[in-house]
Amino acid sequence: MNTNSRVPLLAAIFLADVGSDQITKWIARTHLEEDVVHSFLGDTVRLQLAHNYGAFLGLGASLSQGWRQAIWSVGVGCVLLAMLGYALFARSLDRSMLIAMALIFGGGMSNLYDRVAYGGYVIDFLNVGIGSLRTGIFNIADMGIMVGAFIILWTTFRGAKAPG
Repeated sequence: MNTNSRVPLLAAIFLADVGSDQITKWIARTHLEEDVVHSFLGDTVRLQLAHNYGAFLGLGASLSQGWRQAIWSVGVGCVLLAMLGYALFARSLDRSMLIAMALIFGGGMSNLYDRVAYGGYVIDFLNVGIGSLRTGIFNIADMGIMVGAFIILWTTFRGAKAPG
């Protein structure tokens, strides 16, 4: 894909990813409370507002505010800009890898926006599971990041040839 055909695809995925994430976070902020859990589908899905000062599943939340700012805002911002540059200009990037990178970039930028707008934390509100087997609390941006990562892994391993 050439750069001119990549831009509309990247922009559409980015806008859908960030838009759906920010709208659902706004709904969560206005209708949910941190200490109140809303349970649905036999407790398979839970909604609860959480302020995540760390990364995925709270990773790094215990770091000092300065380190969190450096890693989760500045560091992530640099990685996301590098990813965008690669997605726009890499010569051998197929459509599935471009979609994956757009999902990761959109999710990462939406969470980065939260960190800047809310003083260092990301709004999380979803939790799924059965019984005691549950995910951590996450958001739509995290889902985009995970789907993008899965596509990259799938594409990479699908293209790998077995030895012999």
